Amino acid sequence: MKRLGLSLLSLLVMFMVITMASCQKDTYEIALITDVGTIDDKSFNQGAWEGVERYALENDISYEYYQPAAKTTPAYVEAIELAIDNGAEVVVTPGFLFENAIWTVQTEYPNVKFILLDGSPHNVINWNTMETLPDSGDPDFTVEDNVLSIFYAEEESGFLAGYAAVKEGFTELGFMGGMAVPAVIRFGHGFVQGADYAAEEMDLAQDAINIRYTYLGTFNEDAAYQTRAASWFSGGIEVIFAAAGGAGNSVMKAAEQHDGDAYVIGVDVDQSPESETVITSAKKELNNSVYDALTSIYDGSFEGGRSVTFDATIDGVGLPEDFSGFETFTQAMYETIYDKVADDEIDIYGDTVEGQDDVLAFIDSESPYVVVDERD
Repeated sequence: MKRLGLSLLSLLVMFMVITMASCQKDTYEIALITDVGTIDDKSFNQGAWEGVERYALENDISYEYYQPAAKTTPAYVEAIELAIDNGAEVVVTPGFLFENAIWTVQTEYPNVKFILLDGSPHNVINWNTMETLPDSGDPDFTVEDNVLSIFYAEEESGFLAGYAAVKEGFTELGFMGGMAVPAVIRFGHGFVQGADYAAEEMDLAQDAINIRYTYLGTFNEDAAYQTRAASWFSGGIEVIFAAAGGAGNSVMKAAEQHDGDAYVIGVDVDQSPESETVITSAKKELNNSVYDALTSIYDGSFEGGRSVTFDATIDGVGLPEDFSGFETFTQAMYETIYDKVADDEIDIYGDTVEGQDDVLAFIDSESPYVVVDERD
C-alpha cells in the first residue's frame, strides 16, 4: 500500500509539473512592432527586423515581432503592451507613426527601453491646430531617459541616388514619394540636389536635367500608381526614384512592363532583389542602427532621452555596395562623392531651409541645370 501511495503521489507531482509547464507562456526579451507592413516588406520593417535578429542571434537573446491590429495609436499601444506582457525588455518601433504611442508608454513602463526609428515622442495629433491626444494636456515633446529616438539623413542618401543617376547618363528623372512626410521630403530634396551637383560637375547644358516630382498619397501598392508610373515612362522618364514603401512595387511593375528601357531607384534597403529594373537604392542603415542601439543597451552605454541622426559621417546612409546595375557610374566615383558628403563639403538641404517657404522651389531656382515639374 505504501508503494502504491508513493506511486500515486509521484504521478500527481509529475502531472502538476507538466500542467504548470504547459501554462507557462513563451517570453521574448526583444520585441519589434511593425507599422503598416510586415517583417518581409523589403523596406522599413524588414531593415529594422534584420538588426533585431542579427543582434539577438549573436547574443542568444529571445526575440519576436508583433503586428498591430490596425494603423492607429491605440492599436500600436496595445501591441507594445502585449510585447511587454510577454517579457519584452526592449521594444523597437520602426516609423514616425509610433511617435504618439511611444509618448504614451514611455512613462508607464520606465524599466523598458524603447528604440523609435524615424521619429520622436510627442502627443500632437494635428500639426495645423496643435491638437493633442485626449486628456494629454498641452503639446509635449519629452523624450524620456528610456527612449532613444533615431533619425536618418535621407537628404544625403537621396543626394547620392540623384548624383549616381545623372552620372550614369540619365537626363529624364522622376521622383515618386509615398506621402509628404519629413523623411520622404528629405529623400526628394536630396535627389534633386544630387542630380544638380552631377550636372554641374559634368558641365552639362543649362536645363539639361528634367525631373518629374510627386507624392502619391500613401505607401501602399496600388494599380493606379502603376498606371501613373507607366505614363511617366511612356512620356520619356528613364528612371524613377520610388521613395514610397510598398507603392514602390507598383513603380517596379510599371518598369518591368514598359516596352523599352525603364529603371527604378529603390529606398530604405537594397531593393534590387525585388526587380531587375532596380539599379540602386537610397538606403538607410536600419539594420546597423538597430544593432548599434541594442548593443548600447546591453553593454551599459545606452544614452536615452535624446534624438540622434545617422548620416554619412557614421555610414548611416548610402547606396548598396553592388554597382552591377550601372554601366557608367563606378564604385570609385561613389566613394569620391560619398567622402565629400561625409566631410560636409557639400551643402545639402533637407525638409526645411531657414527663410524659405518652398524648399524645392528654392533648390530649383538656385540650379541652372535642373527643371522640376509636377510638384504636388
